[in-house]
Amino acid sequence: MSMPFSESPQIAVLADSFARRLLSFPQLQDQDSYPDSSTELNDFSAYLADEVWPTLPLAFLDASYETRSHMPDPDSIPLDSTPVSFVDTLISYGIASDIEGAQSFLRKVLADYVDYACAPPPVWSSTRTKECEICEREIPLTYHHLIPRATHTRAIKKKWHPPSMLNSVAWLCRYVSEIHCAGSDTF
Repeated sequence: MSMPFSESPQIAVLADSFARRLLSFPQLQDQDSYPDSSTELNDFSAYLADEVWPTLPLAFLDASYETRSHMPDPDSIPLDSTPVSFVDTLISYGIASDIEGAQSFLRKVLADYVDYACAPPPVWSSTRTKECEICEREIPLTYHHLIPRATHTRAIKKKWHPPSMLNSVAWLCRYVSEIHCAGSDTF
C-alpha cells in the first residue's frame, strides 16, 4: 500500500527530476516569469510534482531499485488525466506550446525520475567523507553499518528495509563511534 503522496519521499525525487529538466531550458532564464533563484526553482518544481503526482500510475509512486523490473515505460503510459493546471502552467512558462508538448515534457521528466529512483544504491565504501558525519571534524574515520549486520536477516524478513540498503554505512570518528556503540541515546 502506498503512503499519501505528500508523505512520499519519491515525490521529492520527482520534483528534483522536474528541476533538472527545467534547467535544460536556458532560453527561459531570460524571461521575467521564469524562476530566477534556487528557492523559486525548488518551489516551482515541487508545485509541478504536486500537481501531477496523484495522476501517475501506482508503479511510479513506489519506484525504487527493488521495483525497477516492474516499472512501465514512461513512453507507454497514458497521460490523459494530466491536470489542466499542470498543462496551463507549462504553456504559460513557454515550456510547452500545447497539451502534447506538456505531455512530452512530462514523459521526459518521468524517464529521468525512473532512472534516478530505480538506480542501484551506491557502493557504500565510495560514500566516504573527509569529516565525521556527526561531529564534522576532519580526523581519521571508520565506517559503521546503519543497520547492524546481526539484524540483516530479521530486517529482510520483517521488511523493515530493502535488501539494497542493508550495507549502508556512516563514516564516523572514533570518539563518536565509541559513544554510539556504547548505546548512548545521544545520537
